[in-house]
Amino acid sequence: MMKIVKYPKRTDWSGLVSRPEFERNEFTKVVSDILLEVKVKGDTALFDFTQRFDKATLKTLTVSESVISEAVKLVPEDLKNAIELAATNIKKFHASQSAKEQIVETTKGVQCWRKNVAIEKVGLYIPGGTAPLFSTILMLAIPAKIAGCKEIILCTPPDKNGAINPAILYTASLVGVTKIFKVGGAQAIAAMAYGTETVPQVYKIFGPGNQFVAKAKELVQQEGIAIDLPAGPSEVLVIADTTCNPSFVAADLLSQAEHGADSQVILLSDNENVISEVSKELDIQLAVLPRKELATKTLENSQSILLNNLDDCIDFSNQYAPEHLIIASENSERFIDKIINAGSVFLGNYSCESAGDYASGTNHTLPTNGYAKNYSGVSLDSFVKKITFQKLEKEGIQNIGPAIELMAEAEQLFAHKNAVTLRLKEIQDV
Repeated sequence: MMKIVKYPKRTDWSGLVSRPEFERNEFTKVVSDILLEVKVKGDTALFDFTQRFDKATLKTLTVSESVISEAVKLVPEDLKNAIELAATNIKKFHASQSAKEQIVETTKGVQCWRKNVAIEKVGLYIPGGTAPLFSTILMLAIPAKIAGCKEIILCTPPDKNGAINPAILYTASLVGVTKIFKVGGAQAIAAMAYGTETVPQVYKIFGPGNQFVAKAKELVQQEGIAIDLPAGPSEVLVIADTTCNPSFVAADLLSQAEHGADSQVILLSDNENVISEVSKELDIQLAVLPRKELATKTLENSQSILLNNLDDCIDFSNQYAPEHLIIASENSERFIDKIINAGSVFLGNYSCESAGDYASGTNHTLPTNGYAKNYSGVSLDSFVKKITFQKLEKEGIQNIGPAIELMAEAEQLFAHKNAVTLRLKEIQDV
């Protein structure tokens, strides 16, 4: 069960906000070896790793159109309707992020503007091991389509029979994924980063995963392959006061705990009775949870922390920088302005984190491991490049040219100065 910490000193907070992780050096070497093998051996390595890690013997890595068509038939109509409802909300929210760039005249005769251009080839990683996260396809492929990405490929691990969950295939077909490949883990990241005989190389890789996937993304980024953000094991921090519903809070904690043993959940409160009531609810709900074993291991790495007041809870949360932050309080909105580090925030007793995971419209691909201090979650902007333009008329170069000459000379970059001087002289001589 969750460890309870009472009134820790602020000087001790840094230790409490640390996340569980594997031994770093050995872990990095394991992932590096996987990346190198895929880079050198291509498809052969992918088949081998799929056999080793997923216990599946494959004849092909590509999911055919006929397999997708058959899978679509297997998805219940009520689930299809639920996925379509979620897709509608996600489209609505992400489409609203599209803004027309304005032309700005910075000085008379000098115009500057930006143009949004979609990234041509993107790769989506969809976890499919202990839980087939078809919802992540909605979160990634929908903004990719809105942005105008030409090629959207998807990699996801097969089960031991070599099959992909039908809901994953249905969702991918619904939102316009270009190609689907049966490959998971660090090897999938390698395939999309380097390309193989079957899997095309992409320009940017998206998607959450376990520490192996997160480390693989980190390592390929060092080789020049863009990634969305450091998205590793899931986490939630809940701030609960006396106006919370303890059963709701326990359910929210367990909704993240069931992701996997390397996830983490944190409960903060200024009331000891709230922590006690939530603990009782955790016992009750955990007892009937199908993924009880995974959730139990996660709770062992997690903690309930009693602090002096709710302002301290907010301060602790900002230091922790959670992927998901839930303010379980009837007065949650009064804390909005104080929240500075969080991936996605859920306000009030009815704003469960599951809503953001599935159907409210916000994106659930979010920074973890404290990266919410300097990263945003995935959005429409994640799938575009912003190219800047400038156009100078004669009047414009006359207005800013002398300043450019002085600055270039001060930096001893005389060719830069000359590029302006020649133009000014040409205008003067006319």
